Amino acid sequence: MRVIMKFLFDDESFSFETLRAAGFANYGGADLGEILVTARAITEGDESSWHREWKATAERVQTIGEAARAAGHRVSAREALLRASNYYRTAEFFLRENPADDPEVARLSALSHDTFAAAAELLDAPVEAVRIPYQDTYLPGYLFLADGSGTPRPTVVYTSGYDSTLEEAYFAVAAAALRRGYNVLAYDGPGQGSVLRGQKLVFRPDWEAVVTPVLDFAVGRPEVDTSRIVLFGYSLGGYLVARAAAFEHRVAALILDDGIHDFHQAFAGVLPPALAGWIDEERDDVADPVLHLLTRTSTQIRWALRNGAWAMGTTSYADLVRKTRAYTLNGIADEITAPTLIMDAENDQFLKGQPDEVQKALSNAATTLVTLTEAEGAGEHCHMGAMGRAHQTMFDWLDTTLARTA
Repeated sequence: MRVIMKFLFDDESFSFETLRAAGFANYGGADLGEILVTARAITEGDESSWHREWKATAERVQTIGEAARAAGHRVSAREALLRASNYYRTAEFFLRENPADDPEVARLSALSHDTFAAAAELLDAPVEAVRIPYQDTYLPGYLFLADGSGTPRPTVVYTSGYDSTLEEAYFAVAAAALRRGYNVLAYDGPGQGSVLRGQKLVFRPDWEAVVTPVLDFAVGRPEVDTSRIVLFGYSLGGYLVARAAAFEHRVAALILDDGIHDFHQAFAGVLPPALAGWIDEERDDVADPVLHLLTRTSTQIRWALRNGAWAMGTTSYADLVRKTRAYTLNGIADEITAPTLIMDAENDQFLKGQPDEVQKALSNAATTLVTLTEAEGAGEHCHMGAMGRAHQTMFDWLDTTLARTA
């Protein structure tokens, strides 16, 4: 039986997302007192109050940051603006009734971007906003540099997940990497962040089509040591970068947080057998009404289906479940040859068992599977609330792995 960590809320989704916001305090993305007073004002399971209170906190903290910047208080401005960016992202999270056309989604996303961009200008290490050529458009990104010397450094290429944003990359990996002398190239891909919101591009399972132009950009930068490029996948990114690495071999190592062998199982595994059968048989006339009923019973199911329909570009919830079938390593896993760290969370509510399946499938790669546990506070999906422990595991492994391949 999975042990559910309750953090300020009984609602599992509210609890997890509050833990996610609070966990970024490790790198200046939150202040515990702000988290506590905001959560206290939110009604359990009420998405409207979630939006209202996180937005109010974000606006208040942004005002502090802007006043500090105007007065020349660089560090105070940076710290407040980083927190505001995280809080705006959190405020937008459950606005999924009609996200493609909701002006509040666009506004909060823009504010999360703008406050982070303002904070990035005040970071101690150089940060460059970049545009990575992709098909007939571009992918927005940030190149975080360990220093301004121009010396080629090992570089982590960060791919986020099902609902992450480019600005979240700083807390998820960049801050930890910079402290250890790594550069980070982070980007929004199709289905993610501003590429979904602004360019209306949705997820695609053949992520090598995304990673290859990102790596083309990376190897053209003199600050990137092309012999020490690492792909890091966060949440659904754990599938996306593994898939890409089966076709793209310019990488020295992979980090999958968490490992995902078959994303379809995250959906199919929680559905009643009869409902799963109707979806497989494309009996959407009976499947979709049942799926809509399920959205009324669970915040987590409601959010997952609504967000997925938007980000995957589907016409119905049943269509979404079917589309996830393409997100699998079946038939290609043995093409992955880079040394791979597979992260696992003991109580992962989305991907239980998937990291073990990835390790079994990667027959031609040296793999290390690490399960972080509930007892050490790191048992939730992507080890939310335990970023320090997760990054210690990742970067200690990476230091050792890259030293072996040097």
